[in-house]
Amino acid sequence: MSTSQIAFLKGHGTENDFVIVPDPDNAIDLPASVVARLCDRRAGIGGDGLLHVVRSAAHPEAQAMAAEAEWFMDYRNADGSIAEMCGNGVRVFAGYLQRAGHVEQGDLAVATRGGVKKVHIAKDGAITVSMGRALLPEDGVTVGLDGRSWNARNVNMGNPHAVAFVDDLTHAGDLLSVPPYSPAAVYPDGVNIEFVVDRGPRHVAMRVHERGSGETRSCGTGACAVAVAAARRDGADPTETGTPVTYTVDLPGGTLLITERPDGEIEMTGPAVIVAEGLIDPAWLETVAG
Repeated sequence: MSTSQIAFLKGHGTENDFVIVPDPDNAIDLPASVVARLCDRRAGIGGDGLLHVVRSAAHPEAQAMAAEAEWFMDYRNADGSIAEMCGNGVRVFAGYLQRAGHVEQGDLAVATRGGVKKVHIAKDGAITVSMGRALLPEDGVTVGLDGRSWNARNVNMGNPHAVAFVDDLTHAGDLLSVPPYSPAAVYPDGVNIEFVVDRGPRHVAMRVHERGSGETRSCGTGACAVAVAAARRDGADPTETGTPVTYTVDLPGGTLLITERPDGEIEMTGPAVIVAEGLIDPAWLETVAG
């Protein structure tokens, strides 16, 4: 771990918040223990995850994507574990790149472990991310909690989701621990679990337990998974009808618009906010890393 000062920023997308560590040359070692402490809300900076900002050409996991996307979002969960993708994180990542002068308003591409994501930064500051296509594995899964159980829809958005439609969001409990689900073999690497209620035509609200982070105020890939699951439940499949479908998804931290297009591409639109920047104390970092 370097003893030099390390810059950081803090940002959020619909209150899904992140520690941002700019590191274009991939020179900063960020072991899981350090990431977990940085994301700790009492002993660190605090966040649902960490966005490690690296040039694709400088990171071994992203070099193959460097021709398509200059920047790689090396995303970490709050416990330090690695995740394939974070939808709100991509928006905040793009917001940081614009703030730092690396990109301008308009279109750009961001490399992630879930593939290259196309991003559009609008004049009003809203950011739209092309999240790719949803995969709908046939494996059935049941989520159970406090004597209730629900059949959940298995949706993969580059990371795994189980979407359960419930009568009341309080049925999800406190979401401090992983809601029990079975069979566990369906999700060998863990799963994000969404609990969803209807608010109106093509309008739903959700709560989510994100693997490695617990309940978060928002989850972009989760909102996409929920919109797809709701569309299929409602009998809508744009790839068959040729007509796009848009759902409004309310989360504890705000609202996202999710559109599934006839080619299967899913677009997520929402805000990205940078709230602070500063320097991490190298002496403190040494004690954490040591």
